[in-house]
Amino acid sequence: MPTTKDLDAKYYMPAFGRNMEIVRGKGSHVWDSTGNKYLDLVAGIAVCSTGHCHPAVTAAICKQAQMLIHCSNLYYVPGQAELAAKLSKASELGKVFFSNSGAEANDAAIKLAIRHTGRHEFVSFEHDFHGRTVGSLACTHKPAIREPFEPLGVPCKFSPYGDLEALKSVVTKKTAAVIFEPIQGETGVIIPPEDFIPGIRDICDDAGALMVCDEVQTGMGRTGKWFAFQHSSVKPDIISFAKGVASGIPMGGIIARDGLEFTAGEHGSTFAGGPIACAAGLATFDVIKSALPRVAAKGERFRSGLAGLNPRARGLMVGFTAGEKAPAIADYCREHGLLINVAGGVNVRLVPPLIIENREIDQAVGIINEAADSV
Repeated sequence: MPTTKDLDAKYYMPAFGRNMEIVRGKGSHVWDSTGNKYLDLVAGIAVCSTGHCHPAVTAAICKQAQMLIHCSNLYYVPGQAELAAKLSKASELGKVFFSNSGAEANDAAIKLAIRHTGRHEFVSFEHDFHGRTVGSLACTHKPAIREPFEPLGVPCKFSPYGDLEALKSVVTKKTAAVIFEPIQGETGVIIPPEDFIPGIRDICDDAGALMVCDEVQTGMGRTGKWFAFQHSSVKPDIISFAKGVASGIPMGGIIARDGLEFTAGEHGSTFAGGPIACAAGLATFDVIKSALPRVAAKGERFRSGLAGLNPRARGLMVGFTAGEKAPAIADYCREHGLLINVAGGVNVRLVPPLIIENREIDQAVGIINEAADSV
């Protein structure tokens, strides 16, 4: 009888490097196919914001699945307008358009920027990650995953992250938008200077370019506010979101300020904002709303517990630099019942469920510190 590993090797394209099978999850824990239990600080890479199989989210999905699984966007979709209203109010921006992923959301933002400005050039930042579709990949810096597929059709310049003077030199009257991560996630939780986001706003305004904030990883309460840009004094023109919005049901989207919107025929999607995704999103929103007031304190608990490792933290988005020891630290943690993630090759990234409990944080901190001392 072939194993999952055997079937995967024979029939699935080898795009991912993986060595374990997770078969069950509850709260902040998961179990693998051999029965081992893990405290999960990866959470689907910041996706499982409400933990695994939160009862309110599971009930909402099951209830909707018994009524209507799919409905074309030719019609009003159950829950779609209601979720859009909640996201619009939480972001204090304007209208929403749903997608199925963060990469699709960033593609939509790119299209909307071109449509609104009539310009076709973009600026992003070194080590920013915006997705792997053709449009989003064009604005993703990592040469190893971008250059093999060039030309990608969306001209994009890359500026050093956090450097406003460098940004001024590349944003011109031909720039449609500057697209950026308010905290770089895939690189390992890199937090920019406090004046960075307001500075991007000023530079965009001077050039007549749009400001597009990629909140795919930082949004939905991850940093202690609904969206990370809300830690600053300015608002972007467009934000993208995904990951934590529906507790693991595929969903993403954009929210744009008043006056920026797609009109009939300019954009679309068969599956985006479907009934089950919206049901999950509505339930997730309520759970996050309840958890949000405690996210900052939980992040500080991680920061304090890991103080010897000089962590970077904004809410429950935590990282520290471990150099070449990072993979060994992750291996040690897994062997001791804790899942963490290596980002950027040398950084450890922690993006646990927002509902993680203090005793679980303390347990995780103890294992991580042991790992850092041991390897």
